[in-house]
Amino acid sequence: MIDQQSQPKSAATPTIRVVPPRGGFISSFYHSSIGKKMIVAVTGVVLILFVVGHLLGNLQIFLGPDWINGYSQHLRDLGPLLWVIRIFLLLTVIIHIYVTIQLAIENRSARPEPYIDRHYVKATFASRHMVMSGLIVLAFIIYHLAHFTVRVTDKRFTLLKADPLGHYDVYSMMVYGFQNYYVSAFYVLGLFSLALHLSHGSSSFFQSLGLNDKKLTPHLALGGRIFAWLLFAGYTSIPVAILLGLVKAAQQL
Repeated sequence: MIDQQSQPKSAATPTIRVVPPRGGFISSFYHSSIGKKMIVAVTGVVLILFVVGHLLGNLQIFLGPDWINGYSQHLRDLGPLLWVIRIFLLLTVIIHIYVTIQLAIENRSARPEPYIDRHYVKATFASRHMVMSGLIVLAFIIYHLAHFTVRVTDKRFTLLKADPLGHYDVYSMMVYGFQNYYVSAFYVLGLFSLALHLSHGSSSFFQSLGLNDKKLTPHLALGGRIFAWLLFAGYTSIPVAILLGLVKAAQQL
């Protein structure tokens, strides 16, 4: 007869406890690599839509003073809502750049040992300098707001009179602003950085959504580069045309 009390006791089965992430779903989503990439992608799309719309508005300078002055007046008629939109866009830019920097730091931390012989096979110049181009674009946006929105960088803008329709003469303001070679050069640099940033960002957006098809991805990358440099050509055509004397101020100061 076997003494049951003398039998060894079986080891207790370990209990697996699932500890939920602190802060809930939003916190865990933000702190994940996929979450950060999605934030960069969504904020990037918002900014791309604004860049396209802003370009269409600015290109009206080639249609004459009435067009772009009227366009500017329509925006001004939005009142406080216009500044809400501006602040929202500026915060979107800051969040986009901040999260991009975080992703760059995480990627570098994941591979702390630098390559002895560095060969960039898949990474393009644009993708390797996303953070730098983003910071230049941020500086460009801040100056652009100070230059043409707040109008604190050129005292001549306060001397401009209203056009025949009673609208502020944005047409002449842009002409006088871009007649300065240094200002135009900085704008071209900012737009070049923007195009460089978009040439990679517009295609990587689809990759962030998990669309990594071998056949589709190269076409998306090419389309993103073409789109970015078309924007660059459209924006830079304005200061170039002004410097060449093709667009002249509607009133003399």
